[in-house]
Amino acid sequence: MPRLIGAHMPTSKGLHAAIRNGSEIGCTAVQVFTSSPQQWKAKEITDEIADSFRLAVKETKMQGLISHDSYLVNLAAPDREIRAKSEAALVGEIKRCSKLGIPYVVSHMGSHLGQGEEVGLAMISESVARILDDSPEDVSIAMETTAGQGSNLGYKFEHLRTIIDANQGNARLRVCLDTCHIFAAGYDIRDKKSYRQTMLDFNNIVGFDRLACIHANDSKHPLGSRKDRHEHIGDGHIGLEAFRLLVNDKSIAHAPIVVETPEAESMHEHNVRLLFSLMKK
Repeated sequence: MPRLIGAHMPTSKGLHAAIRNGSEIGCTAVQVFTSSPQQWKAKEITDEIADSFRLAVKETKMQGLISHDSYLVNLAAPDREIRAKSEAALVGEIKRCSKLGIPYVVSHMGSHLGQGEEVGLAMISESVARILDDSPEDVSIAMETTAGQGSNLGYKFEHLRTIIDANQGNARLRVCLDTCHIFAAGYDIRDKKSYRQTMLDFNNIVGFDRLACIHANDSKHPLGSRKDRHEHIGDGHIGLEAFRLLVNDKSIAHAPIVVETPEAESMHEHNVRLLFSLMKK
């Protein structure tokens, strides 16, 4: 199977249009929001919407399909109402993805908001168990690595392992590795030596078999800054070599790569084509 590379595509003209527009700029993988990332209430996925989406996927032969959940979700929220709404929102996202035929939902799992990491991770683990029980089995959660900004959890590979282990290694718990986020969290990937060490750590702690997808983003801020700000490929503090290593890494070739870089309308095509150009012939 060829290396899948694409982008998070805008859905203002419909989910089907995101697939077709992605194909037009060279994407072989597309990530979408199935609903507004800033609202709890989600638009229903009608049969007509699902059929149009699936037809677009078939006609473009789009192979990598991913969704991203709402930014409001916080499974570690101390407020029980927010936590309940977060669980319901993620269950709803998984159900929408099942109807659309999207196998992975990328999720920022939560922030402990002063409760401490141990308490926050325990709360996330409990919420995840309920979500997996209440949602379709044909869609997996891809827990996203974070930059560790504020009290965000998931900035250490060990955090992800804790949640997986607490759920008895449930096969539907997968991981999305974000290059900007891990770099900001302190994992260096700028040259061959540091890249290999970080990937070795990831494999030893989480496992490449858990890797569902990759977000390829450069970073506006330096190593260990704990600041989540994306930059165009090769234009930030990470630099081009890391992405050359990434797209040619056979050990993670199964995971689709998508860019979430700024200026989607004008720059996604450039960043996607740049990643493809870094692949060895």
